[in-house]
Amino acid sequence: MLNTLIGDAGHLSVIVAFVAATVAAYAYFKAGQGRALGITDAGWLRLGRGAFLVHSLSVVSVIVCLFAIIHGHRYEYYYAWSHSSNHLPVYYMISCFWEGQEGSFLLWIFWHVCIGLILMRYARRWEAPVMAIFAGVQLFLTSMILGVVLGDLKIGSSPFILLRDFMPDLPVWKTNPNFVPKDGTGLNALLQNYWMVIHPPTLFLGFALTLAPFAYAVAGLWKGEYTKWVRPAMRWTLWGGMVLGVGIVMGAYWAYETLNFGGYWNWDPVENAVYIPWLVLVASLHGLVLWQRSRTALRTSFVLVIATFLLILYATFLTRSGVLGNASVHSFTDLGLSGQLIIYLAAFVVLSIGLLVWRWKHIPVSEKELTTYNPELWVFVGATVLCLGAFQVLFTTSIPVYNAFLGFIGIKSNLALPADQIAHYTKFQLWMGVGVAFFSGLAQVMWWQKNDKSSLTNTLTVPAILSLLGAALVILLVQYYGHKMDIVYIVLLTTALFGVLANVSMVFTLMKRKVSLSGGGIAHIGIALMLLGVLASAGYSNIISQNVSGLLYSREFDQTTNQDNVLLWRNDPAPMGKYDVRYTGQFWDVPGVPGYVDKQLLYRTADEYKTLARADIKRGDKVYYKAGDTVEISPENTFYRVEYKDRKTGEAFTLYPRAQVNEEMGGLLASPDIQKFADHDIYSHISAVPPVDKEKDWSEVKEHVLSVGDTIFLNDYFAVFRAVEPAHQTAGLGLQKGDLAIQGDFLVYGEKKQYHIHPMFVVRNRLIGRVPDEIEDLGLRLSFLNVDTQKGKFTFGVSTTQKDYIILKAVEKPFINLLWSGTLLMAVGFGMAIYKRRRETDAAVETTPAAGTTARPVQQSRQVA
Repeated sequence: MLNTLIGDAGHLSVIVAFVAATVAAYAYFKAGQGRALGITDAGWLRLGRGAFLVHSLSVVSVIVCLFAIIHGHRYEYYYAWSHSSNHLPVYYMISCFWEGQEGSFLLWIFWHVCIGLILMRYARRWEAPVMAIFAGVQLFLTSMILGVVLGDLKIGSSPFILLRDFMPDLPVWKTNPNFVPKDGTGLNALLQNYWMVIHPPTLFLGFALTLAPFAYAVAGLWKGEYTKWVRPAMRWTLWGGMVLGVGIVMGAYWAYETLNFGGYWNWDPVENAVYIPWLVLVASLHGLVLWQRSRTALRTSFVLVIATFLLILYATFLTRSGVLGNASVHSFTDLGLSGQLIIYLAAFVVLSIGLLVWRWKHIPVSEKELTTYNPELWVFVGATVLCLGAFQVLFTTSIPVYNAFLGFIGIKSNLALPADQIAHYTKFQLWMGVGVAFFSGLAQVMWWQKNDKSSLTNTLTVPAILSLLGAALVILLVQYYGHKMDIVYIVLLTTALFGVLANVSMVFTLMKRKVSLSGGGIAHIGIALMLLGVLASAGYSNIISQNVSGLLYSREFDQTTNQDNVLLWRNDPAPMGKYDVRYTGQFWDVPGVPGYVDKQLLYRTADEYKTLARADIKRGDKVYYKAGDTVEISPENTFYRVEYKDRKTGEAFTLYPRAQVNEEMGGLLASPDIQKFADHDIYSHISAVPPVDKEKDWSEVKEHVLSVGDTIFLNDYFAVFRAVEPAHQTAGLGLQKGDLAIQGDFLVYGEKKQYHIHPMFVVRNRLIGRVPDEIEDLGLRLSFLNVDTQKGKFTFGVSTTQKDYIILKAVEKPFINLLWSGTLLMAVGFGMAIYKRRRETDAAVETTPAAGTTARPVQQSRQVA
C-alpha cells in the first residue's frame, strides 16, 4: 500500500534542518562579531545554539525516516527500490543507506552534527566563530538533499522522492497510480561485504574531522588570533589523520577481499580523491607541530590546514558531479548537483583564501635560521615531499576536469588520462615513498637529539649500517630466487628499513630516558612498514597459476588470461606451483548454516531464494535442515570450492572464491578468497566459468531397461539401480490427491566419492511428467522414462555433457601483512599522540572567561609530536 506519510515527514525534516542550519550560521556569525575572542552577544549565542540543536534533531529525524523506508521495504520510494531488496540482511540494509548520493551526504551531515555538538560543549571562547563555519558548511550540505524545485531551479536531490515521480513515464502509472513494486533492484553485489558496512562511515568521519581544524584556522584569521587556534586544531588534526588514514586502508582491504584486479589499490580517480587530502592533512599536522615546538611554519600551517578541507570539497565535486563518469568505476552518477557543488566549493575557496590573503602580513614569521642540524628543516622537507606527492596525483586525476572546463568555454582539449595509470602514478609515488621513509627516520632522530651533533651522528650510524646490510641481504635473496630489483625498489627498500630502524632506536632511547613514548615515532614505524608491505606485495607478487598445459583456453581471452590461469575440471587434480589443486563443486551461502552448502544438496524452486533440501544439511552432529525442508539461500553468488595441497609438506587448505554472472555489470563479477600465512597470502579468484546463459549441450538420450539391483555403466562410471520409491516431498510438483510420483534411487560410483541420484516419474491429471536429475560433478543426467508394472521393468534415459570446470588465477602476495600491521601501528601512533596531547592540554594553565567578558591570555605549552 502506498505510504507517503513517512516520506513527507522525512522531507519536512530536511527542510527544517536546512532552515535551522541557516539560522545557526547567521546567529553564530552575529555572536562572533565581537572585537576579541570570547566576547560574544549572549542573545545571538543562545539563538545559534538552539538553532543548531534543532538542526541536529532534524538530521536524526531524516536518518530515522530514510532507514525506516529501506528497512520496511517501501518500494514506492525510489531510494529504497533502487538500493535494497527483500532478501538483504539488516547489516546490508545499512550499506544501502549510504550507497546512494543522498544517503552518503546524510552520513557526512550526521558526523558534522556529532562534532558540532562536541564543539558546542568544549570549544568555549572559540564556539561562536568556529560554529559559524560549521553551521555554514551544514547549510550547504543540507541543501544537497533538499529536493526543492523553485520554478526552473532545482535545489538538491531528495532521498524521499516517490518512484512514480522519479520515473513518471512508466506505463504502469496510467493503469495503477498507486502501484508499488514487490521487490527492489537490490544492493550492488560488490558492496555486499562487511567492510562496506564500516568503511564508508569511517571515511566520512575522516572527512568530517577535517572541518574542525579548518574552522579553527578560518576563525583564527577572522578574529586575528593567529596562534591560539593551533592548540585546539592540533587535536582535531590528529583525529582526522588517524581516522581518514584507517578509512582509506579499510577501502584498500575491501578491494583486496572483494575485487579481482589482484591488489588493494588501483589508482582509480575516486581512490586518488581521498588519498590526496590525507597526504596534505598529514603534512599540515607536521606544520602545526613545528609551530608548537619552535614557532616556525605558521603560515605553512594555515595554508595546509585550509587546503586539506578544500581538497575534501574538491574530491566531493570529482566523485559526485559525474565529471569522472568515464574515468572511474566508483564515481556517482550526476544527479544534477554539479552547479551546487561548484558553488559550495567556490564559496569556501573564496572565503578561506580571501581571509588568508587579507591577514597574510599579520601572521607571525619566525626569524630563526634553519641549518642542516635543525630538525625543523627536515620535518619541513618531509611535509614538502608529502605535498609534492599529493600535487602529482591531483594534477593527473584532474585531467577530466580540465577537459570539461575547456569544453565549457569552447576550447577542444586532447588531454587524456595515462593509458597505464598504475605505472604512471607508481613511477612518481615510489619516489615520494622514498622521501617519506628517509625523512621520517632522520627527522625523528634529530627531533629528540636537540642539535647535539656528535650524539646525532652516533645515533644515526647504527640504523644506517643495519639498513644497508638488511637491504643487501634482501637483494641477494631476491636475486637468488630469480627476480630483479629496479633501482627505485632498492632505494625504497633501504630507506624504508632506515625509517623502521631509526624510529625503533629512538623509541628505545626514550624508554631508557624514561620519557613517555613518542606517538610520532610509532606512527612513523607503521608507515615505513606499510611501504615495505607495498613494495613486497605489489612489486614481487608471484602468479602461481601459470598455464603449463600448452593449450589455448579460448580465443576470446586475452593473452594474459590464457597464460596466467589454470583450467580445473571438476574433481580432477591439477598441478599449480608447489600445490596440487582440485575444484570440487559449487556451493551456496545459506543464512544460519556455518560455511557453505553444496548446491547438489538443494533443489531449486520457482522462488529463486528458496530451495528444498535433498538430504539432511548438518555440521558435525547438528542438523540444520532435514531432507524435504524449505531452505532459504542467497543465490546471487556461487562459491567454487577449491582444494589446495602442498606436494612436499602435505599441508592442505580449502578456498571458496565466489563469482556472479551479472550482465548489467559487465559479465562475471568475481571476488577472491585468500589463504593467509605469516609471510604471504595465496590470493585466488575465478577468471571464467561455463556459460550460464544457454542450455547445456547434452548428448542424445541412451535408454536402459532395468530391474531393481541392476548395474549399468554411465560414461566412465558405473551405477547401481537400488530401488523405486514414492516421492512425496518432491520440490515444485504441488501433488494433489490421486496424483502419483515415484523416483528411482541410483547410487553412482565416481572417482572420488559416491552420489545419489533420483530421477522422477509423475502422473498428474492423467498426464505423464518426468523430472530428470543431474550429477554436475560427473556431467550426467538421468530421466525416468517408463514403467512396465507387469514385468517389473523400468526404463531410464541417460545423457551426458561436458564436465563442469573453472578457470582460476592464483597469486602469491609476499609479506603483505606488513601493510596491514603497519596500518595498525600507524593508528596506534596517532592514538598515543592524541592521548599525550590530551594530557598536556589538561596540564596546561588556561583561563576560560565567561561569555561577554574579556579573554585573558592562554599560556602556551611547548608540545612535541
